[in-house]
Amino acid sequence: MALILVRGESNSKVLSAIVDMERHGNMNLVTRPKVISAEFADSLVESILNSTLKTKSNVATAFFVREDTTLSIMQVKKIHPPAHVVVVSSEYEGYAKLEKLMDDADNFSGYHSQKATNEGMIDYKIIGKNRHVKNEKLNSYLK
Repeated sequence: MALILVRGESNSKVLSAIVDMERHGNMNLVTRPKVISAEFADSLVESILNSTLKTKSNVATAFFVREDTTLSIMQVKKIHPPAHVVVVSSEYEGYAKLEKLMDDADNFSGYHSQKATNEGMIDYKIIGKNRHVKNEKLNSYLK
């Protein structure tokens, strides 16, 4: 699992970035996004990048995804989200503090998962309860 920190100018941009990661990056959220203080997110990103930020954020959120850290970085590189997305590795000193803040934080309002909650596509030719067809090729990198 990887810890993702998203910081941006507004709630709508942060929500769009999360949806882009799910839809275009094929990432699977394990936890609901949690509200993180923008000042803490900015200071954490500054410590990770070892430089000062040009712009400060107004909104920040953090959540876990099923994919590992390396794969998460590669998937985020492929998309161009409207907010600043940082994959926080357990190597960084702020990781434990961010994880602890997430335990007490409220859920980020407005987020609804775009992923299907059933097991797969429905085969209408089959009569009975086992109508879902699993596609093992989809998300095959998770195995």
